[in-house]
Amino acid sequence: MSSETSVIERVLPKRLQKIDPAVLIAFGCIILLLLVGALYSRNFLSPAYLLQQLKVASFLAVIATGMMLVILLGQIDLSVPWVVTAGAMMACAAASHGMTGAILAIPFGILCGGLIGLVNGFATAYLRIPSMIITLATNAVTQGLMVVYTGGFSPQDTASPAMRYLATGSLIPGIPNGVLMWVIVGAGAVFLLTRTTFGRAVYGIGNRERAAFLSGINTRRVVMIAFVMSGALSAFGGVLLAGYASKAAQSMGDAYLLPAIAAVVLGGTHVLGGRGSYLGTVAGAILITLLQSILSVMQIEEAGRQLIYGAVIVAMLLLYGRQKAA
Repeated sequence: MSSETSVIERVLPKRLQKIDPAVLIAFGCIILLLLVGALYSRNFLSPAYLLQQLKVASFLAVIATGMMLVILLGQIDLSVPWVVTAGAMMACAAASHGMTGAILAIPFGILCGGLIGLVNGFATAYLRIPSMIITLATNAVTQGLMVVYTGGFSPQDTASPAMRYLATGSLIPGIPNGVLMWVIVGAGAVFLLTRTTFGRAVYGIGNRERAAFLSGINTRRVVMIAFVMSGALSAFGGVLLAGYASKAAQSMGDAYLLPAIAAVVLGGTHVLGGRGSYLGTVAGAILITLLQSILSVMQIEEAGRQLIYGAVIVAMLLLYGRQKAA
């Protein structure tokens, strides 16, 4: 381990030495993917195409931000697929109720996600139900509720003008609002994790929950709040997706569970909790988006993409699991 550290110190500048090597590897992979993509299409490196990829990455990054908070605790949130869908459906449903509904559509969709997160957090923190079990259960329950709401058909409600503007508009010329929302969410996450007692508690619980509890941290409350934020951010991602597509759709969140987890772990966040930076999640979201784009250009089917994401997560679990044990 010391020999690896000395090599890094000799090769990298002092500023880069402070960055997690996993983050540097992720950004290196981004550059590699850009070069590979340029071999398939000359437009791959065009500013317009790269900006479009950032817009697509912003939806994944918002969802991955909430996932990161949960993973830092050493937990997992498997309810993401239908929380994303429920947030989108409920926001569109509210938008169909006149001017008042259109105004409240976005916060209502986010609130629905937060309530699902509250159930997950309460069950995990206070009832001591494993997060993998309870989030999988709430995902199934949410799916059932949405199927009952729609009668099993595609929702007829459409996104409000505010939802469409938030996802596809451009408040600052040249910068899509989706990217702007990502910047705001990311800045809030960085501040929360690095400048607040809550952020320090999240890292402390992820490293050793019992030690954090004995040091005076209200571990149950922190865990519950993290799950609420995960649910709210997943629902917000669903709201943005509904605005982007102009309507919600059944199972629209299914494609975001594995990519969200992969984005977090690819950026160096330990799947067992306690270590990770938001810069890594940024790199992971961009990396996954570019990978999706290249796989699409190469006409790899969805099953193949999911296989790749799963393999990445297993590989990082083995890597970080061994480091944690050491």
